[in-house]
Amino acid sequence: MAVQTPTPAEMRSVAEEIGLDLSEADVTSFIGLFGPSIAAYNLIDAMPDNLPQVRYPRTPGHRPPISENLRNAWYVKTTVPGAAEGKLKGRTVVLKDNIMLAGVPMMNGAATLEGYMPDIDATVVERILDAGGTIIGKAHCESFCLAGSSFTNATGPVHNPHRMGYSAGGSSSGSAVLVALGEADMALGGDQGGSIRMPASFCGIYGMKATHGLVPYTGIMPIEITVDHVGPMTRTVADNALLLEVLAGPDGYDPRQYNVKTQPYSQMLQGGVAGMRICVVSEGFQQANAEADVNASVRAAADRLAKLGAVVEEVSIPMHMLGGALWTPIGVEGLTQTMMHGDGYGVSRPDLYVTSLMDFHRQWRTRANEMSETTKLFTLLGTYIRKHHGSRYFGKATNITRLLTAAYDAALAKYDLLLMPTTPIKASEIPPADCTRELVVERSLNMISNTAPFDITHHPAMAIPCGMSDGLPLSMMLIGKHWDEATIYRAAYAFEQSGDWTTF
Repeated sequence: MAVQTPTPAEMRSVAEEIGLDLSEADVTSFIGLFGPSIAAYNLIDAMPDNLPQVRYPRTPGHRPPISENLRNAWYVKTTVPGAAEGKLKGRTVVLKDNIMLAGVPMMNGAATLEGYMPDIDATVVERILDAGGTIIGKAHCESFCLAGSSFTNATGPVHNPHRMGYSAGGSSSGSAVLVALGEADMALGGDQGGSIRMPASFCGIYGMKATHGLVPYTGIMPIEITVDHVGPMTRTVADNALLLEVLAGPDGYDPRQYNVKTQPYSQMLQGGVAGMRICVVSEGFQQANAEADVNASVRAAADRLAKLGAVVEEVSIPMHMLGGALWTPIGVEGLTQTMMHGDGYGVSRPDLYVTSLMDFHRQWRTRANEMSETTKLFTLLGTYIRKHHGSRYFGKATNITRLLTAAYDAALAKYDLLLMPTTPIKASEIPPADCTRELVVERSLNMISNTAPFDITHHPAMAIPCGMSDGLPLSMMLIGKHWDEATIYRAAYAFEQSGDWTTF
C-alpha cells in the first residue's frame, strides 16, 4: 500500500500541526475512521495515470561541452523532428527548461530538480511538432524562474549575446541568447513577472507575452496560475506572429483558458500604423532606476511611429506605479503555495497534473540550502505571510488589481496601444559569485517594474528592440487590449520594417 494508516504518534503530530487537541480515545477513533478513505487512496494508487501519449520519437540528447556552449545558454541539445509538413516546417525551436519534453531532462534552473525526466510533452511542444517544427533542445533558465537576471541557474550564469560577463535577462535567459545568436530560429519562454520580455529586452529580440490563457500552459512547471504565461521569442516580428499562431487556442486541460479569442496573426502584419492611436505612458519612464539612454531611445521609437503615421500622445496612468506592489502578494504567496508547498502544482483546479514532477520536486524540503537566494527569499516571505496573515493579502491584491486593469483599459478605450520602455535599464554586469545576497537580489529584481503589472492585469505586451547603447540593446514595450495581439504585431512590424533597429 502506498498510503499507510497513521500510527498514534503520527496522528498526534498531525493534530498538533492543525491545532487540534486529541485524547487517546480520539486518536484511536480517528485512526479507525481513516480506514475507508485510505482504501480509496490506495485504489487510486493502483490505477494507471491518465496522461496524453507521446507521439514523436526522440532521444534524451546530451549536455553540450563548453566549446559548444560558451554563454551557458544550452541545458540539453537533442533533435525531435515534427510532422512532415506544416507552418513551422524547416524551423528549429528551443524550449525554456521549465517546459516538459518527454524523455529529455528538465531541471528548471534548480539543483534540486536536476535528474528529473518528464513523461509527457507539453501542449506547446505537441503544437510545434504537429506544425512541422523541429525541437533542438532545452535552454537554461533562472532557478525556478524566480529572477529577471541570468546568474541564478544552478549550473552558472548565462551570458549576454552582445557582451560576455553581462546579464542576458531572465528568467528565459537561455532562450533569448540562443535566438539572438542564431543557434535556434525560435524559442519558447515563460513570463510571470516579465520573463519573456526582460531577456528579450537585454538580448535584442522580440518577445510576446500574450493575453493570459491564449497559449495553454499545460505541461509547464507553474509558478502561480494567476500569472503563468508562455510565449514566443524570435528575431523577427513575422516569426513571432507565426509561432503564436501555432501555439494559441484552448487545449481542454488548462484552467487558465476561458473565452479565448485567436486570430491568424501571421496574416495581419500589413497595414502600417497610419491613424493608429498610441499612448506613451509617462510613468513607464519614471521608474526610480530609469536610465537616460533607455528612456531617450524609447521616446525616439515613439517619434518614429509618429513619423510612420501614428497619432502618438503622452498620458499619465498613475496606478502603473503600483503594479509592482500589487504583483508582490500575488506572485510571492502564489509561488509559495503553488510551486513550493504545493509540490509544483497545488490543488483546487482542473488541470493536467504531472505527478512524476510533483513526486520529484518534493525533495526541495530536504535540500533547501541548495536553492537560489531569490527562491529562498520568496519562499521564506511567502511562508511567513501565510503563517501570520493567511491569504488575505493575496485576495486583497487581486481585488485591487481590478482597478489597475480598469486604469489601463480606460486608456486603451481611447488608444490602440500603450507604449513604454520594456525594462527601465539595459543589461548590467553579472556580479561575482561571492557577492552579497543583497546584491544578488537587487540585480535579480531591478528590471521588472514595467513588465510585472501586465502579468497580473493579463494584457498582451511585447518587447521590441529599438536601439543600442554602449553595445547593448534597448527595448520598447507595446501593450494592447485583451486578445488584441494582432494590433501589437501590426505596429511592431511597421516599426521593424522602418529600418535596422541597431542603428536607431
